Amino acid sequence: MYNKSMQEISVTPADSGLRTDIFIAKNFPQFRRATLTKLFDGIHVLVNDQSVKYGYKLRVGDKVQVDISPLSNSPKPVAVPIIYEDDDVVVMDKPAGMLTHSKGSFNDEATVASFLATKITDPGLIGNRAGVVHRLDRATSGVIIGAKNSSTQVWLQKQFSSHKVKKTYLAVVEGIPEPKTAIIDVPIGRNPRHPQTFTVTPLGRPAQTEYNLLKTSSGKDINESQVELKPTTGRTHQLRVHMAYIGHPIVGDNVYGHQNQHMMLHAYKLELTIPGGQRKVFSAPIPENFKELV
Repeated sequence: MYNKSMQEISVTPADSGLRTDIFIAKNFPQFRRATLTKLFDGIHVLVNDQSVKYGYKLRVGDKVQVDISPLSNSPKPVAVPIIYEDDDVVVMDKPAGMLTHSKGSFNDEATVASFLATKITDPGLIGNRAGVVHRLDRATSGVIIGAKNSSTQVWLQKQFSSHKVKKTYLAVVEGIPEPKTAIIDVPIGRNPRHPQTFTVTPLGRPAQTEYNLLKTSSGKDINESQVELKPTTGRTHQLRVHMAYIGHPIVGDNVYGHQNQHMMLHAYKLELTIPGGQRKVFSAPIPENFKELV
């Protein structure tokens, strides 16, 4: 189980009885203990060549082996198209397939957040979600805004939490919704059977989505529609859950609909107030695959 990245430290009488995580934090003060705790998820911490829990209490003579190399991995440089930028914000056109921010213990995948990190001017704004104000699902493309400093991040987050931000999405859905315009007003909560997903449930939180039918494409092998979606709340997976609930799941949604190469959901417009008080509307170009499909 040993690898060449392991550093071995012997436990002295002064450290006898310490929890392993505290001992490691003492020897690697450049990292926070919460960060070092992530190393216990794999085989990056061993005691006498055996994996242990972070609460394991050490004894004199124990050999603690630590591999901190995963904490030093950094995402590869990535360029994200910029829609607008000033001293406080950067508005980007997120490509489909890119995460908003990393998840899991270790992740050296390029994300919106890792790109945003190159733009941040506030030294106090750190972490894998630094500057992130809101998020888009990996498979969703389109306009997303980030903050360059802490005060701007708070400013923007308050607008999202108080529903002062107007969001417009474009989606291609299965079938042809009837009526052509409606508001879906049903609560959404976590699915107890599949905790990583969400569902319509009376125990959920209020959620409202307005949809408008834009165009349709029907024929022998295809029956789809392009719709405009305007959520007035921001529940996780809201648009995907709501469209599936009315029987018109988003094309390519392999969680709430059917498997396809791409999920056809695009964050088209974002309206909010930037620092300084100016109300702005940002938009991201419609992807070519939307134009081809409908």
